[in-house]
Amino acid sequence: MKLQWNSDNTYCQLPDELFSYVQASEISRPELVLFNESLAEKLGISLTLSKEEQAKLFSGNLLDETWTPLAQAYAGHQFGGFGMLGDGRALLLTEIIDPLGQRFDIQLKGSGRTPYSRGGDGKAALGPMLREYLISEAMAALGIPTTRSLAVVKTNEPVIREEKLQGAILTRVAQSHIRVGTFQWISQKGDSGLQKTFFDYVINRHFPKLINQEDAAKQLLLTVIERQAKLIAVWQSIGFVHGVMNTDNMLISGETIDYGPCAFIDHYNPEAVYSSIDQYGRYALHNQPNAALWNLTRFAETLLSLLDTNSENATKIAEEALATFAPIYYQEYYRLLGQKIGIMDLTSADYPLIDRLLELMQEHQADYTNTFLVLQKSMTPPEWFNQPDFIEWNSLWLKRISNQEGYLDLMKKVNPLVIPRNHIVEAALQDANQGDYRLFTELLQSLQSPLNPPSSKLQQPGPLNERFVTYCGT
Repeated sequence: MKLQWNSDNTYCQLPDELFSYVQASEISRPELVLFNESLAEKLGISLTLSKEEQAKLFSGNLLDETWTPLAQAYAGHQFGGFGMLGDGRALLLTEIIDPLGQRFDIQLKGSGRTPYSRGGDGKAALGPMLREYLISEAMAALGIPTTRSLAVVKTNEPVIREEKLQGAILTRVAQSHIRVGTFQWISQKGDSGLQKTFFDYVINRHFPKLINQEDAAKQLLLTVIERQAKLIAVWQSIGFVHGVMNTDNMLISGETIDYGPCAFIDHYNPEAVYSSIDQYGRYALHNQPNAALWNLTRFAETLLSLLDTNSENATKIAEEALATFAPIYYQEYYRLLGQKIGIMDLTSADYPLIDRLLELMQEHQADYTNTFLVLQKSMTPPEWFNQPDFIEWNSLWLKRISNQEGYLDLMKKVNPLVIPRNHIVEAALQDANQGDYRLFTELLQSLQSPLNPPSSKLQQPGPLNERFVTYCGT
């Protein structure tokens, strides 16, 4: 079969220590559940296949003659513990070049066992794959760098976890799946030739402006630090808790990846944790910037020999680069929060005003997203807006924006009217598992247009004292 896609595969041209060729598990009755037509159009994908053929295509059982499915090798610090890992249930099918000349990976998730499965079955359940599709589409619509979801196929085969679940395969799209953990895997091999080959590949593919620069390794480190600092800042500003910020889940492209145990906060709590395995809050909301810097430090360690042949000089260069994270992060974080309350010409003098609002949200257990909507007059004020502490803050805020005529317009451009509310997402997934996609479809459509008024039920936070839990690896 030959598809009318502009396909390529450069990763398989790398040394074979970096991947393994693998075929997807054979699926006898794959069923196409979701296909992202708008993303397909952006990628230049046009399908003339039947639904049955599309299901086979996005389960990995029908391949273009140019494709070379492979599982990538990488390492990772998972909750601080290091391990040699790899794509245990994912396959890189091909790379695609879109009409603008941009290159993207097309990867299957849940397509079966690989040499890196470490005893797992390599499969995925329908609910988590629908969840990744939903959340990644929400993130993309919010303008947050993210991997995307192209399709979900139901395998009509059981997946055994704590219970028997419906199996599914997700087709994921990313600028690439190169991770901090990929560099760690290569560093553990202790092969300077392999390291240089991979470094040159990364520069050529992702950072062509750095080709032939003497300080390319330093510039790569600085660029990745900047991308991650800005990514974490926007996560914080929108109330997104990733939940599993391991080094194998940090892409050098600066995209968000892996939506297993993630969640959006309802009632503001900087210590919010949702992942069932994050027992000590390593990746809690307020810890995400520190976790990102920790991961970036591990990345810098893999580049030391490329930064300078003198180890002391290399360490100094890395430390100076890592020191840029905090200033970039805080400037971007406060800029984004400033926009959310309509401040156009933010200065550091405005930071206490923002910090105080967050303190009030925490003290009054206020809904994070809806508080900004009340301030922009898109929702009815809650009772706590009548309390003296908020009235005092409100007077300071109104004075600050009194000379900014367009402050409401700014707020309405950046504050989403709808986010993936945890309890609503779970209800939609439970219905979908029973074959009822009505709530899922309604939620998906609203999340793809987050500035358009949604159904009021989609704006309601979950119960105040409910303990919402998310899970990895399902």
